[in-house]
Amino acid sequence: PAAFQSAVSRIPADVRERVVGSSWHKGCPVPLRRLRYVRVSIHKFDGSKRQGRLIIHRSQAHKIVKVMHKLWRADYPIRRMRLVDAYGARDRRSMKADNTSAFNCRYVAGTSSWSMHAYGKAIDLNPVENPYVSGGHVSPKNGTKYADRCCHRAIVHAGDKVVRAFASV
Repeated sequence: PAAFQSAVSRIPADVRERVVGSSWHKGCPVPLRRLRYVRVSIHKFDGSKRQGRLIIHRSQAHKIVKVMHKLWRADYPIRRMRLVDAYGARDRRSMKADNTSAFNCRYVAGTSSWSMHAYGKAIDLNPVENPYVSGGHVSPKNGTKYADRCCHRAIVHAGDKVVRAFASV
């Protein structure tokens, strides 16, 4: 698409079939009826333009559309944006593939506390270029070369356009 496009809807039946038993299961802290299917235009790393898809909590869905519109206007690149179910709902596989994703009913790694992803209120944005770093641990491992926050146009820095876009909502 040449212009930014977006849509927010209830989770379509075909998508619901894929996520139930995968990224969503009985016991998740948020029912499916409170989640929304969000489609937004993204600039890919190769310069092409595509539609990305996320599942987001209904209270945040329109806010995320606003954020993604700001990132679109700023030409911020996103490598890929697919539902985590494309990776068997395995967070590590999704992150290793540099997939920007949101909802996944899972615990915070190494704990029995629900992640904000389990509520549809967190997004991993270009996780290879923006890896999780804790001491000497970097996740995903292929994000190690970006752990110093240097030298890629998709890296998020304090106060930059990405941070300001999320802070605005």
